[in-house]
Amino acid sequence: MQSEFGWIDWPKSFCYSFLMLDIKELSVSFGNFQAVKDVGFSLKRGETLGLLGESGSGKSTVALAIMRLISYPGKIISGKILLDGADLIKLGGEEMRKIRGAKISMIFQDPFSSLNPVFTVGEQIAEAFRYHQGLNRVEAWERSIEMLGTVQIRNPSARIHNYPHQFSGGMRQRVMIAMALACNPEFLIADEPTTALDVTVQAEILKLIADLQNKFKLGVLFITHNFAIIKQICDRVVVMRKGQVMEEGATLEVLNNSRNAYTKNLIESVKVLAGE
Repeated sequence: MQSEFGWIDWPKSFCYSFLMLDIKELSVSFGNFQAVKDVGFSLKRGETLGLLGESGSGKSTVALAIMRLISYPGKIISGKILLDGADLIKLGGEEMRKIRGAKISMIFQDPFSSLNPVFTVGEQIAEAFRYHQGLNRVEAWERSIEMLGTVQIRNPSARIHNYPHQFSGGMRQRVMIAMALACNPEFLIADEPTTALDVTVQAEILKLIADLQNKFKLGVLFITHNFAIIKQICDRVVVMRKGQVMEEGATLEVLNNSRNAYTKNLIESVKVLAGE
């Protein structure tokens, strides 16, 4: 069946093997500065792809471009972002708003700044259900409670009335994950979701994302500069430097037998810092 955006709405059980996000020659500029240069990679449904690189390498810019959230003066100057064959760059603003959260969602780096402090977490999760699925207030509220339970927040029927500042950092990140997965998207972008968390909470969040990926058959683009996380959860990895792709391949192959000089130096620098 042909959808209003041009892709084929096959039953999900049939789609797991070939639905994909395909980035082709993507370039993004901010004025005279080109932050992303001809970047390309693909992501299949159910796969975890790591986007690895040092700070300033363009990882988050790629993620924002996929979501069509590049702010002025930034702009996408060339390339294609294909979701199930439909080019997201060519979609209008209203069409793209219907896709965010429903087809593709994002967990941002800092949940405290991403959550609205004047609304309860229940109101913020329920908004996705009301906008994308047309649920009424009662139905959206009930589904929001279910989602808080899904991300393992205790006593969700009570915590749903709380504001973001009433949650710890790890719990706020769980709320962000609940918002991102509320409408069962096909792809999830996780932009360094564990950066500000301690090691124990980081492990809990990584396990939660892995469990939810398996439950919902998500394709996950995991952005990080942490090699340990890449090795732990990613099937493949793309290494970026100065807005360009340096290397792409199976995770263990890239980390253990890199063919790229920059990747080798990056790995060696981490080993030195770790005292290996």
